[in-house]
Amino acid sequence: MTAIETRRFTARPDTTQGWIDRARDVAGVLAETALARDRANETPHEEVRLLKESGLVTLLGPREHGGAGESWRTAYRVIREVARGDGSIGQLLGYHYLWAWAARLVATPEQIAEVEQLYTSNEFFFGGAVNPRDDDLVITDEGDTLVYRGRKSFSTGSKVSDLTVLEGVLEGTDTHVFAIVPSRQEGIVYGSDWDNLGQRLTESGSVEINGVRVPWASAAGFVDKEFQPLTYNTLNVPTIQLVFTNFYLGIAQAALDAGLSYTSQHTRAWPYGGDNKDSAGEEFYLLDGYGDLQAKLWAVEALVDKAGEEISAVLHAEREALTEQQRGDVAVRIAAAKQRVIDVGLEIATRVFELTGARASSNSVGLDIYWRNLRTHSLHDPVAYKRAEVGRYALLGEVPEPTWYT
Repeated sequence: MTAIETRRFTARPDTTQGWIDRARDVAGVLAETALARDRANETPHEEVRLLKESGLVTLLGPREHGGAGESWRTAYRVIREVARGDGSIGQLLGYHYLWAWAARLVATPEQIAEVEQLYTSNEFFFGGAVNPRDDDLVITDEGDTLVYRGRKSFSTGSKVSDLTVLEGVLEGTDTHVFAIVPSRQEGIVYGSDWDNLGQRLTESGSVEINGVRVPWASAAGFVDKEFQPLTYNTLNVPTIQLVFTNFYLGIAQAALDAGLSYTSQHTRAWPYGGDNKDSAGEEFYLLDGYGDLQAKLWAVEALVDKAGEEISAVLHAEREALTEQQRGDVAVRIAAAKQRVIDVGLEIATRVFELTGARASSNSVGLDIYWRNLRTHSLHDPVAYKRAEVGRYALLGEVPEPTWYT
């Protein structure tokens, strides 16, 4: 049985803690069938419907349009909780939040108001075709209209999205242009080629863009065909890097939860050690192992929460006020949090097998899903470069120069 329970949530929370609790409720629903759905590898239409019914899709949306008007600090906690139930769906929700904020990152005030009303009042779900390692989409200027053409290898959320963020380069220039367009149109053709080791339900396959037309008036951040730059525009990378960090953390938390649960219920004490115990709960190596992993996880949670607090304050401040130094300081904190979550998460997802025993390697238990999910997405960009960013900051006092990955 791979179907999830979709249910109508009759009331929306009115407090921050209420939204975090709502995310935990959603995670509980997802966790019931996470392994079966991962193996079935079907397009997650029901999962996204659950996100919409719960109200989580419009968490960052303005209250005047039916959104929760919550902060990024809350959004990061929500992403983490949902990923604890299903890592793939935590990633989908995190990317949605980033793309829903894309207008605020680069658009004009009028464009921001239009996009936020559109997606919030309709509970639209975002995907994005913005993979910088691919050749850029080519944009042709046809007077009042821009025409996008090209291919992207990855488009997370593709088949389940209502709106897609496109990014390309204006033909004959080095000018990048972002635009938000309806996902369901003839000019957008999604591939069915996402079949990876982990994060299998993220619909991150390829996309062909064949003559998608966008009015110049919808080119994000452009006035009279000229872009209006701000340092704030460059927050997209640290914002999404902390999205990654939080769903990695949720997956790591779930891996430890699964190990603790299995050991409590099924792991047997080792009868040949010379100091034999009656139960696994008395085994010193198990107490030592779980104590070590739990302590590391608590430390990582504190670092991630601190990073979330700092970037949330920046994201919700006046856009014009952000300095390059402030941007760099928060980017380094996020780089530090990301590297620690990857290291600790992969350690937990591996060592949990040592602490549960041979029978826990059964496919019916499914402990492999946590390592597969973490290992797959943590290859997004080399973690060594994140360590180097922190090293330059600590040793040389240098902040990262904004790029597509820093």
